[in-house]
Parts: sequence; C-alpha cells; structure tokens
Amino acid sequence: MAERKIKATEEGEAASLTTGSGAPEAGATSLEQALGIQVRAVRRELDLTVSDLASAAGISVGMLSKIENGQISPSLSTLQAVARALNVPITALFSAFEERRDCSYVRAGQGVVIERRGTKVGHQYELLGHGLGGDVAVEPYLITLTEEAVPYTGFRHGGVEFIYMLSGEVVYRHGDRSYHLRPGDSLMFDSAAAHGPETLIQRPMTYLSIIVYPRTNS
Repeated sequence: MAERKIKATEEGEAASLTTGSGAPEAGATSLEQALGIQVRAVRRELDLTVSDLASAAGISVGMLSKIENGQISPSLSTLQAVARALNVPITALFSAFEERRDCSYVRAGQGVVIERRGTKVGHQYELLGHGLGGDVAVEPYLITLTEEAVPYTGFRHGGVEFIYMLSGEVVYRHGDRSYHLRPGDSLMFDSAAAHGPETLIQRPMTYLSIIVYPRTNS
C-alpha cells in the first residue's frame, strides 16, 4: 500500500512539474481562436488597423474585434468578406488551426548583425532569433563590445531586458545604480529606465541580451 501511494505521488508530481517554469500550461486552441489569430496576423502584416479591415469587409469594428479574439463563430459569408478584404483565399484563415508551434533556428555566426554608429560605435548586435508571432515579442541578441567601443548608458526602450555575461568585464548601469558584471553574472531590469555599459573593464566582451515587450494591438 505504501509503495502504491509513493508511486501515485511521483506520477502526480511528474504530471504537474513538467518543467521548472511557472508558465501556465499550453491549452488547446479552438477553431474560433485559431481563426482570430490568423485574421489578426494577416491584418498586421498588411499594416491595417481594426477599423480599416472592418470597413473594407463591410462589418462593424465590434464584430471584427470579437472575431480576432475568438469570441464568436462567424458565418461563412462574413469570413468570405474578411478574406476578400485581406486579399487571401478563405482557406488561409484556417491555417492557424493546424497544430503548429513557431520556432526560429539560427546557425552559429549566421544571426542578423547590426553595427552601431556614432556614440555607440563598437557595439555589435547579432540577432539570434526572429519571426515568432503572438502577443509578446522576444528579441535575443548576442552583443559584442569591441576594443573601439566606448561607454554608453543612454539606451531606453519598452519592456524587460535580461543580460547574461559571457566574456569580458563591465560595470553596467541601470537607472541610478551600477552593477559589476563578470562571466556568469546576470541582470534583469525594466528597460524603460536609462541603461548601458558604464565602464568597460575588459574588452572585447560579449553578453547575451534578451528583450521582451508586448506587441501593439493596432
């Protein structure tokens, strides 16, 4: 009996602790939700507002909002009107219902490289992932500060940023505080406050920077 209880407990823990993350479980997507996701994605690709698309499709803004949020099951005629306004076949609106999870794969050294100029010369950014959809944008960068790099603490942008030091040594400033980072150290902060490398102790240096921010709904 005791062995059965232990086994049941272990099985229960395995089911509930599939990862160490506190993220919610991934739920199944209904047809209505999948339609809404696809309509919103195509609309954003065409740089249309909800009002623009609703007007072109001949439906109300409220109706389109409910469609995009998966709150209603639209009629075939309504879907045809939306597809026509988006200039896509109606079958394209059902593609998100297929079981699919986005994934971005970048080989070593093949990320998109962004070279900084002006006061940020010597700050090289390599984008390590891109193209994922959803309501949250994630931008992972491998940042290299070369020998010619100079301090710059004026970076400001929306969202949250996570930094993991890989090589070199730097004093990194966030707001009114400074942090001495060596390989293996990490820092996560509200990136709306001014931030950036304040004292470049050992160059060249590299660190992983992951920026997370909500996508706009318009």
